[in-house]
Amino acid sequence: MRWSGASWWGRAAAPNDRPRQSTGAPVTAPSAPSAAPACAYTTYIQSTPEAVWRALTDEEATAAYWGHANVSDWQPGSPWEHRRTDGSGIADVVGTVVAATPPRRLVSTWSDPGDERPETTSQVTLEITPHSGGVRLTVTHEHLRDEEESRKAAEGWSMVLSNLKTYLETGRPMAVPPWAGHQS
Repeated sequence: MRWSGASWWGRAAAPNDRPRQSTGAPVTAPSAPSAAPACAYTTYIQSTPEAVWRALTDEEATAAYWGHANVSDWQPGSPWEHRRTDGSGIADVVGTVVAATPPRRLVSTWSDPGDERPETTSQVTLEITPHSGGVRLTVTHEHLRDEEESRKAAEGWSMVLSNLKTYLETGRPMAVPPWAGHQS
């Protein structure tokens, strides 16, 4: 989350309504804006860390709720692909596993196939934390090209994680695939 001075989380900020550090002191705005946009999304799921990890890393599970299969051995340094499930074998996103600590944390790069230059590669961190008998899943997508890509990423993650939550809590994905509502 970023404090923009005028709003926080899309609403007007009251004078004492700034995010606060654990000490209770307001978090101050950074002196300079971040060089690359990012987005973060948190959801709470009635599940276990192990089940969430599996749902994020298993080809069949991701195919069920995401409409793409995430394919890798999930070892640091290994490649990964986000493959279509239409039988074409086309990967719409590729990357490298940066860090993996099952069932708690997964960090990977994301880029278009054939364009894995550092300036066009983003990074996704998935943090899985036990929370009140369930799980808190936080996705942070960093190093995005611009604010428009950040907006699209936030919209996409919202839909995918809603479908993941439904899949884990009910055993089946939502009736509408996550990409069906995506506005380009």
